[in-house]
Amino acid sequence: MPYQSLTRTRITQALRRLGELAHEKKVTLEISLYGGAVFALVYGSRDATKDVDAVIRQSELAKTLSARVAKELGLPDDWLNDDVKQFLAEKESKRRLTDSELGEGLRISVPTANYLLAMKLRACRPPLPGYAGDYGDIRFLIQKMGIDSVESAESIHDKFFPRDVLSDEAREVVKAMIESK
Repeated sequence: MPYQSLTRTRITQALRRLGELAHEKKVTLEISLYGGAVFALVYGSRDATKDVDAVIRQSELAKTLSARVAKELGLPDDWLNDDVKQFLAEKESKRRLTDSELGEGLRISVPTANYLLAMKLRACRPPLPGYAGDYGDIRFLIQKMGIDSVESAESIHDKFFPRDVLSDEAREVVKAMIESK
């Protein structure tokens, strides 16, 4: 299936349908959303994302139900995936998303802005043709959070990833973004 970006509307539609299917099964899926889906759904700082990064409790059932949603809505098979779990901190900081648009059958949490920034700084992927990378998300969070020094950004990163050193590239990206405010 050709690449199709997922807009806020499509993500909401897909999650709502996933919740309906879970509710029919008399279960509530616990979903932690990350990445582009959070920027599109929560912050509105992105128009779309290529997939929905999530960690789901009752993951086997979620895989079955998300495959059905993909088929029904014409989404890529991997529209909802847990590839992000390799990038998570040992101790996360999340908050519950209360969005009545999503209906029943789902309990959704999202990372706090601090945790999301730490994850984005850790990845710090540059933009490539056809791929936005992390720089725009980092810029958005730095502005939203009022971060005014590399040291402030680094302390947020280190809170979640104390065994990882902030890369020189991430430090330079933060510095350039602060200077361009």
